[in-house]
Amino acid sequence: QVQLVESGGGLVQAGSSLRLSCAASGSAYLMSGAQWHRQVVGKPRELVASISDGGPRYYLASVEGRVAISRDDNTVYLQMNNVKSEDAAVYYCYVWGSLPSGSSSHYWGQGIRVAVSS
Repeated sequence: QVQLVESGGGLVQAGSSLRLSCAASGSAYLMSGAQWHRQVVGKPRELVASISDGGPRYYLASVEGRVAISRDDNTVYLQMNNVKSEDAAVYYCYVWGSLPSGSSSHYWGQGIRVAVSS
């Protein structure tokens, strides 16, 4: 079983930077790709950024140029610069890959809150 542990959220000042991390436990898990989503109460969850083996990175239009998604083995990061009030949300990582058995699998993180002060 793979578990995702998210970190790096909290209260930040508008215009500052923060980095979210999502670490997948289980050294035998082969991550193929990952995404960061975010959700505000009362609104649908939206895809913020995506990264996958051999594919282009995707960014939500409203964050492009301020956000960068990256991976390091089984950890995926979301670097957010010049944070804006509209970035306040609960952020979820979503990863997919292969288990040692060869079967594919995908997982959601528990969510981490980002609050922005003006």
